[in-house]
Amino acid sequence: MTSVFFCHNFCYNVLRRVDMNIYNMTREDLEKYFESIGEKKFKGIQVFDWLYKKRASSFEEFTNIKKDVITKLKEDFVINKPRIIKVQHGKDVHKYLFDLKDGEKIEAVLMNHDYGNSLCVSTQVGCNMGCAFCESGRLKKRRNLEVYEMVTQILLIEEIQNIRISHVVLMGIGEPFDNYENIMKFISIINDDYGIMIGARHITVSTSGIVPKIIEFSKEKRQVNLAISLHAPNDEIRSKIMKISKVYSIKELLDAVKDYLKVSNRKVTFDYIMLKGINDSKECALELSKLLKGMNAYVNLIPYNETSHIEFEASDKITIMNFYDVLKKNKINVTVRREFGSEVDAACGQLRSKYEEE
Repeated sequence: MTSVFFCHNFCYNVLRRVDMNIYNMTREDLEKYFESIGEKKFKGIQVFDWLYKKRASSFEEFTNIKKDVITKLKEDFVINKPRIIKVQHGKDVHKYLFDLKDGEKIEAVLMNHDYGNSLCVSTQVGCNMGCAFCESGRLKKRRNLEVYEMVTQILLIEEIQNIRISHVVLMGIGEPFDNYENIMKFISIINDDYGIMIGARHITVSTSGIVPKIIEFSKEKRQVNLAISLHAPNDEIRSKIMKISKVYSIKELLDAVKDYLKVSNRKVTFDYIMLKGINDSKECALELSKLLKGMNAYVNLIPYNETSHIEFEASDKITIMNFYDVLKKNKINVTVRREFGSEVDAACGQLRSKYEEE
């Protein structure tokens, strides 16, 4: 008889989905699965322990689970992972290129900080946001990543580097809120005490500003950090470099962020890539100061990583520091992101792009 169980408002028919990857499953999903086949739901915790604590790579390693249950798991799930096919190493930064089951490629970037190891993960193959300065946006969205394709970015890199990843940022290839359901399941798995155990306050979701999803995200009532890719102080500039600004104005975006702040009481980050002659003037800094005055937020100034495919240039260090000083004088919390990746293809999507051109 076909086993059917429900989670997150949709149905898994596991016998017909013989390619269902077990890393797609939250602990709650597995608990419901085991109840649906007449087993105790605590087996969901046991499976999580094998996957995320003991890092088992096959069902045969689940030695405290009965053989008939193992047989059932093997009928209903697979346990495989993508492959890492290329790695670039620089000072305190490591970039990984993954080959997925359908031949698509994604990237992840590991950054070593004094406070721990931070991994920037991809959430889609390609991206439909079309930000003019972004290398990954040159490839239009081909599909969303499945949950396991995000979870295993962490597992594989921890394994080959022999480290623990302490912080995760959803800021790689793709727009996370355009893959909302899967990224929320991903967050559940990596935050779970029986899973990878990354604290909610060490997880950051970055969005270009999909307003309805920011509103939905605020209702999740998680302690996960929210970062907004702002990159301009007004709609005129922003609409030239970010297509999404033609759909949602800065006012609509900030209204959604303010609602999020009321619910979450969490500080929001506004990321701001410094583009020479585009958004880096003192006038832009003053306008940005007025825009964000009084908000529980800080601005993260990001030195731009130039690529061979895109004509934007990086602001020089003096310009960046002048911009910083204007914000500081106007009592805006501001940092300048440490530059990573001068020895690697640092821009998001750049390694994949180069690989496909070879």
